[in-house]
Amino acid sequence: MKNIKDIANQLFQLPQTISLIYAFNSTGKTKLSVEYKEITKANNGGNHSGVYYNAYSEDLFVWDNDEPHYNENAKLEVVFSSLNKFHSLLLDTDILEEKLSLYHPRYKFILNLYDDGDREKGIKSITFFVNEETKEAIKISRGEERIFIWCFFLALFDSETWTEEQNAHFFIDDPVSSMDEHNIFTTAESITKLIDGTYPKKKIIVTTHHIGLFSILADRLIKGHKSAKYKEDTAVFLLERNVNDELRLNSQDGAFLFHLHLLKTLDDAAKTELFSYHFVLLRQLLENISSFLGRGGIGYALSQIKLKEDPNTVGERIHSLSHKDTYKTQSNKMSESEETLFREILGEIISKYKFKF
Repeated sequence: MKNIKDIANQLFQLPQTISLIYAFNSTGKTKLSVEYKEITKANNGGNHSGVYYNAYSEDLFVWDNDEPHYNENAKLEVVFSSLNKFHSLLLDTDILEEKLSLYHPRYKFILNLYDDGDREKGIKSITFFVNEETKEAIKISRGEERIFIWCFFLALFDSETWTEEQNAHFFIDDPVSSMDEHNIFTTAESITKLIDGTYPKKKIIVTTHHIGLFSILADRLIKGHKSAKYKEDTAVFLLERNVNDELRLNSQDGAFLFHLHLLKTLDDAAKTELFSYHFVLLRQLLENISSFLGRGGIGYALSQIKLKEDPNTVGERIHSLSHKDTYKTQSNKMSESEETLFREILGEIISKYKFKF
């Protein structure tokens, strides 16, 4: 019976440079990152060989709400750790602002040193504000906080000092929890840039519970315009725990493996809010259906359902809508006409194929 340590060993022994893993919450993704760290340390004389972003990374940031002074000096405290010695990169460059710019934050921030001003100690806290003149401290939302911490680590990943000491791999565990849906595409963009900037020098391992993030990254690495560079060196998995509590890291070889995950995600979104990245998932669902039926591309699946427009025209629209680079700089909400098209296609798929989910 495989446990999380066995899975970490399996992952460690993979020849591929990039590993993308989808798993439901509570499957053990964070534990997997910890076990992977221990295995790599054991194979490196007890020293860290890579760098990590996981739930424990968030624990390094704690709010001081300054309750005695009615939140006047609320700030996000940075717990002192071995990372503090690498903070100088963030103090000396605009790289953190650059990473955050993809998300269009509403706030500005100040990186506060320790009281003695010793830069070698690193960053003690972060103050957030909106008003440039008064710089009145504010508390940002949970989603904004998660994005800030994610970008904080993305910026640290660019630290040559850090990555020279621990340059074997990056392990990124679920970077999208608590983020708004319209930031999923942006986060996929930031991970893609990280891969582009480090491949093939470092291994990249990404785990996520979010089928949207998973599908967008898998689509780019396996089928996108850069797939010729990455496809053969990318391993895509589903981490599952069966009724006997046995873990399995299953290669995502079957075209239909994720169709029900995709379908439920799309159906839930259609009942609430639709964002541009949902067209990426819709295209993947159509490709899976066509592949399962022995045909390639999305055209065959579209030709089998009832549509008001010509299937070829609809197919071209879907391809266009699911490849827009401008998504990362827009609000990502679908327009009214896009929503109408999306709901028509999804409704006809469910009606035609009688999926149960």
